[in-house]
Amino acid sequence: MDIRKLVKSNIASLRAYQAEEIPCKVKLDANESPYGFTVLKSVKTNHYPDPAAKALRALIAKDLKVKAGSILHGNGSDELIYNLIAAFGGPVLYPVPTFSMYGIIAQVLGEKKIEIPLDDRFDIDITRFLNVLKTRRPKLVFLSSPNNPTGNCFSHDRIMKILRQSSGLVVVDEAYQPFSGSKSFVPFIKQHKRLVILRTLSKIGLAGLRTGFMIAHEDIVHEVNKCRLPFNLNSLSQAVAVNALKDKKRMRRFTGAIVAERKKLYHAMNKLEAIVPYPSDANFILFRVNNAETIYNRLLRKGVLIRNMTGAVENCLRVTVGTPKENSIFLTKLKEVSGVGDQ
Repeated sequence: MDIRKLVKSNIASLRAYQAEEIPCKVKLDANESPYGFTVLKSVKTNHYPDPAAKALRALIAKDLKVKAGSILHGNGSDELIYNLIAAFGGPVLYPVPTFSMYGIIAQVLGEKKIEIPLDDRFDIDITRFLNVLKTRRPKLVFLSSPNNPTGNCFSHDRIMKILRQSSGLVVVDEAYQPFSGSKSFVPFIKQHKRLVILRTLSKIGLAGLRTGFMIAHEDIVHEVNKCRLPFNLNSLSQAVAVNALKDKKRMRRFTGAIVAERKKLYHAMNKLEAIVPYPSDANFILFRVNNAETIYNRLLRKGVLIRNMTGAVENCLRVTVGTPKENSIFLTKLKEVSGVGDQ
């Protein structure tokens, strides 16, 4: 029996997201924080978790100065993206390159996807975007800002133009916003009913919890919540997230350390011949080399794992900002494998 004959066509043509674990001494490929939290609070395992995640949502609402009813929790941002597309359908519009799950989930759900390349400054091609908004009327627009893998924030005025002219929902994915000097779009939700914000705790030291949340008008939350599976966020994740978010000093210290190391790493890479790093508002740096595949494999053989972005951005690699020691090892090995020195 050929099982592929039974599979839906949109799934048969889909390539599964690869999240392969490669053992490595220095792991700087997944945009994880090098800092984490110790689990101190005991959790009862014989009861189902709070289906409404009331304590977590109340804490987030207080921090962001929004109503708890404007927040919906998810098993990572991925689940919220899935539920948004499930609830509202397509077409789904987004720039490329960007976070791959927008396109993957749209295809899994059988919705049309529209991809528009970024301009030569990694910003939104606003002319093409506005034209597609008018002619194709997408139900959902996804904008990751700061964007993965390019690291930059999209122009504020271009996002606002899209928001004003879209007949569907505009989802600003702020997964990397804690590392950015640009302001969040959360305050604009009161003025723009079509605006949805996505956030995650994965990039600030809690990737193992798979805890994300969206902020939107309550009527949007109401509809998306219909697609949410009950008890989707387990008790341990809820408890640890609440504990961590209450420890604001430690959270700020971790985030500040990553931003400081990002600046140092960028300046050090910028001094290397034949290495072109791009400015970043995230916890990673995209950089261009002469032969990305070769450099990636050479680094891997020396025990340093980063991300090969060839295919998304030609001859580019992406390195997560690690600890000072990890960053130092990466720089040393990068010099060795690329045969470059300081300019």
